[in-house]
Amino acid sequence: MTAHEDRLPVVIVAGMHADARKEVVERLLRSVRGSVALHHDLAGAAGGTVLRTVRDASGTLSRGEAPLVDDCACCALREDLVPELERMAAGGPTRLAVVELWDSVEPRAMAEVVAAHGGDRLVLTNVITAVDPALVLPCLGNGDDLAEAGLAAARTDRRTVGDTWARQLEYAPVLAVVDSDEADDEDRALLAQLHPTARRVPAGSVELARAAFAGFDVEAAAAAQHPACALLPQDADEAGVATLVWRRRRPFHPERLYRALEDLCCAAARSRGRFWLADRPDTLLAWDAAGGALCVESAGPWLASLPDAAWEMVPPMRRAAAALDWHPDHGDRCQHLVFTSPGLDRDVLERRLDSCLLTDAEYAAGREAWKGLPAAFDPLLDAP
Repeated sequence: MTAHEDRLPVVIVAGMHADARKEVVERLLRSVRGSVALHHDLAGAAGGTVLRTVRDASGTLSRGEAPLVDDCACCALREDLVPELERMAAGGPTRLAVVELWDSVEPRAMAEVVAAHGGDRLVLTNVITAVDPALVLPCLGNGDDLAEAGLAAARTDRRTVGDTWARQLEYAPVLAVVDSDEADDEDRALLAQLHPTARRVPAGSVELARAAFAGFDVEAAAAAQHPACALLPQDADEAGVATLVWRRRRPFHPERLYRALEDLCCAAARSRGRFWLADRPDTLLAWDAAGGALCVESAGPWLASLPDAAWEMVPPMRRAAAALDWHPDHGDRCQHLVFTSPGLDRDVLERRLDSCLLTDAEYAAGREAWKGLPAAFDPLLDAP
């Protein structure tokens, strides 16, 4: 930790696979001398408090409670996390603070809290998601609300098991993979295709401790998740698992796409990307589907719709992504959707997507005519 000797290194370990997560945390505590783990258990949040546990390799060091904030367990975690870490930094020779997140807590929010409020006492050195390969598909395909699974972090939590697990998996640059007798080649291929840029580290290897100190850039991680410049998977086909990358320039016909949504979101275990509608040519739309549940929302304007002066306000990574994909007529507007699943029927899926685009005659009619197309997505996108 020579680069940050004046600050306490903090690594976040996330994941819905609780046994795998606990194994990874224990491995870190045993392999990094002087490390301490901090865990907030949200299972009892319905009773009004969050249980905080601090432990090292020898066992529990302390227990305490953090009160709910605005009836939200995750809000309580945000309020309590940094002060507890700062106490660790001030209290003694802790070499590494391991933040073990609870099952449904997403690492991005906690990483940004540590980075924003850690000041001169804390430094976020990495984010790791613990994975049992045999559980990747069951979690990804689970469309139950977190509340139904007993994993909601607040009464207003409307997330599903599948989409929460997908974000936990895709945000982390390191995946700590535990041994699993039940995992097969299909499970491992699915994991590799869902997050091909991740560093996959065996949970029992010496690489895990090195990964904990490797470094982490919160801004780059956030940019990599933005629909406009996300590092989406590439075409792949291995062990019965396939990834289809579907890219087109022509806009979608809003009504035909809306009618196809159910078929499209159920066609793959995971799909995501960006797209545009003919009747909303200035709006970049995000596509995010897992477990048969689809979220479509506005991700702001396409850069082509902005005046030149506004480009200076756009992050460099997004400007670079737009420049690489620029079209003389449509600018950065494009369809870029990625579907990953065991047993994926590429041909059927591709034909279904193509059928939702404007026909030659509709396209030739031009943008003024496109504005008159049925505004099928208005109830979805304009809902309060």
